[in-house]
Amino acid sequence: MAKLELASLLGGEYDRNDAVASLHAGAGGTESQDWAEMLLRMYLRWAEREGFQVELDEVQPGEEAGIKSATFIVRGTNAYGLLSAERGVHRLVRISPYDASSRRHTSFASLDVIPLLPEDEEVEIDPKDLRIETYRSSGAGGQHVNVTDSAVRITHVPTGITAACQNERSQIQNRAVAMRILKARLMDLARREREERIENLRGERRDIEFGSQIRSYVLQPYRLVKDHRTGVEIGDVDRVLDGDLERLIEAALRHRAGADGSVDGG
Repeated sequence: MAKLELASLLGGEYDRNDAVASLHAGAGGTESQDWAEMLLRMYLRWAEREGFQVELDEVQPGEEAGIKSATFIVRGTNAYGLLSAERGVHRLVRISPYDASSRRHTSFASLDVIPLLPEDEEVEIDPKDLRIETYRSSGAGGQHVNVTDSAVRITHVPTGITAACQNERSQIQNRAVAMRILKARLMDLARREREERIENLRGERRDIEFGSQIRSYVLQPYRLVKDHRTGVEIGDVDRVLDGDLERLIEAALRHRAGADGSVDGG
């Protein structure tokens, strides 16, 4: 019943679609890159708990640790609707393991989520507007990627939007996945521009600004996860970082739908 009630909050045009998610480390060097990798693990664990399939398509490793960015596709019914509640800036406060003086650091990383278009929904793209590059996948990604000579990056020159894939074994497969991601990003851009024109853009879809975090994860001097949109607080930070996001996502969806999203803290 709880699952059905949650699904009833997902009535958007693309809520039932698969999702393309992108993580980006914020300013702060190694500390923020480590935080981005912690978030990647959290969302992969969440997808596993929900029974979704995940394709990790591109990972840009950090210089010393962590990741600069990652792109992954979550496949399953309502994947986009659920994961869209996580779109925004996530803030971490902890004693940095990379600081010899053991000082407390604040780090930021952002999650962007767009729906993956169905195979039969086409976006018109002039081939002359595309710049296609091939390169070797970075071995520094460790377990994240397969090291091949067939990674593909496609740039839509008029908008500057890019998409890359380095997970598949062949250049043809990587190119096909990158094109689907690029089309989804171009469709999302067109959709946002259309919504802006009619002045009906939801707050959750505004451009991400570091410092305007949707959620804080505090490990020092106390332990607490707090969602700043809904006020939901959870003391078991480890459980959240292990992918238990159901309560946070449900509250965010209720808040977005204008329903009563209040949940007792704990």
